[in-house]
Amino acid sequence: MSTAAKKLAGPLVAVLFNAACFVTILWLTGRPGFWEFQISSYEKEDRVHPPNPGCIVFTGSSSIRFWRSLSEDMKPLDVINRGFGGSQVSHVNQYAARIVIPYRPRAVVLYAGDNDLSWPWSKSPETVRDDFARFVGIIHAALPETWIYYVSMRPAPLGWTDATKIKKGNQLIEEFCRTQERAQFIDVNRAMLAAGGNLFGWDRLHMNAQGYAIWTSVIKPVLLSRFE
Repeated sequence: MSTAAKKLAGPLVAVLFNAACFVTILWLTGRPGFWEFQISSYEKEDRVHPPNPGCIVFTGSSSIRFWRSLSEDMKPLDVINRGFGGSQVSHVNQYAARIVIPYRPRAVVLYAGDNDLSWPWSKSPETVRDDFARFVGIIHAALPETWIYYVSMRPAPLGWTDATKIKKGNQLIEEFCRTQERAQFIDVNRAMLAAGGNLFGWDRLHMNAQGYAIWTSVIKPVLLSRFE
């Protein structure tokens, strides 16, 4: 191998290795069992500091998981954060019996679905709607009086997910919520678009403090109107 080829080979191997690691991580996060470490961590935390029965559970993907100021933002409401990384709606369904139902919450706030629609899983909006319908069924089978709130999927500047699919998914889920006695769709997209500016962090995928402030301004009044 020539000197020039050797110089190119090193960076190329590094790029291929990093790409392989990235694809492997994506594949793993698409498998429900991947999140066992996070669920077990929540269960351990619950044994040490049991949440109050009747609290409001926020769950779903990284937009919930990274909402570090959630408890403070939602005061005086009693809330707990049970989000887990890049989870999909079907993953939340699998773990609902462990991170939602045991708390006997008076309400559950779910944000999930954009990962489902994104590459490499590329589920259809109809599948996401159906998975959410299963979530409602799981919760209401055990807790028929619990309210369920679905926070609208929002596109991010990074553009992993087709905005058309997000719009369709939101529409289908909003329509489904209208058929349920204790399920409500919360649209955060309108307020985020109206706010303008930069609502996302360095990765152009996850929200910054300004983004969460918008979410708080929309979600909190809805909850307070029913649970204050």
